[in-house]
Amino acid sequence: MDVLFLLGGLIGLVIGGEMLVRGAVAAAERFGISPMIIGLTLVGFGTSSPELVTSIQAALAGSPGIAMGNVVGSNIGNILLILGIATLLMPIAVDPQVLKRDGTVLVLASAVCVVAVLLGDIGRMAGGTMITLLCVYLGVTLFLERRKSSPVAELYSAEATLVTAPTTSLGKSLLIAGVGLVVTILAARYLILGAVSLAQAVGLSETVIGLTIVAIGTSMPELVTSIIAIRKGQGDVALGNIIGSNIFNILGILGITALVQPLSVPPEIAKLDIWVMSLATLALIIFARTGWQIGRREGFGLLSAYVVYVGYLLIGSN
Repeated sequence: MDVLFLLGGLIGLVIGGEMLVRGAVAAAERFGISPMIIGLTLVGFGTSSPELVTSIQAALAGSPGIAMGNVVGSNIGNILLILGIATLLMPIAVDPQVLKRDGTVLVLASAVCVVAVLLGDIGRMAGGTMITLLCVYLGVTLFLERRKSSPVAELYSAEATLVTAPTTSLGKSLLIAGVGLVVTILAARYLILGAVSLAQAVGLSETVIGLTIVAIGTSMPELVTSIIAIRKGQGDVALGNIIGSNIFNILGILGITALVQPLSVPPEIAKLDIWVMSLATLALIIFARTGWQIGRREGFGLLSAYVVYVGYLLIGSN
């Protein structure tokens, strides 16, 4: 039954998150919102909705290991697993202007996360600070890009086109988004129930479950979006999606979760996983700046590092 809850929750998160994003994007288009704004806000928040719902419910259920592990593990998985798979499928060309700004924001957000983790507790003040930083980032980006055509604006617009649904009425679009939200919430609840019970049954900590199974499951929308982008020959969109998602995960997901329910940081995350996340982020920046392309060799290295990391977590927990 625990396995069924876990699998059902993972599948539900993928379906619910997809419906939420497509319904919200279709509704936004009916309101005449520009593709750039849709790509920057709705797509970013939408693909991170599984992480948000799961982390909030885990925190409220008294499982900070799953809540924190979900965010940190998702960021690790986005870079090492998803970007690794994407670059194995097709080398990704990097736009210097996009990396200069969004890459810098990702590094700063990761540094904020490291400081918060090392302090041991992430309270409402820290959560409020993260949300404020996210709002500043979004506001500055919208202000700088709304009146000109630039690589950054084109990237966000391209992200919006990846999830554009067939034209539907406003009412139907809102209904799809609403059903997607309900499915995501219910799926997250069953996912947490299954994850906690399974951790107890097999002798793994909730944190390890959060860092692996839960994090991979909630990152499926990013994987789907990245693969679609690669198939369309838009590798830069896949990279932008991963960078944007990691920014949202730290400043948005962790920030909102801490506002709702302050978190105690599991010791194992402070000792190992936050540093793995930081090294993965650093590797992303270095690979992207080297020749302004992330090739298959780098992708293989990222994917291999993820296999080693997950293997160490599972073996070290027993």
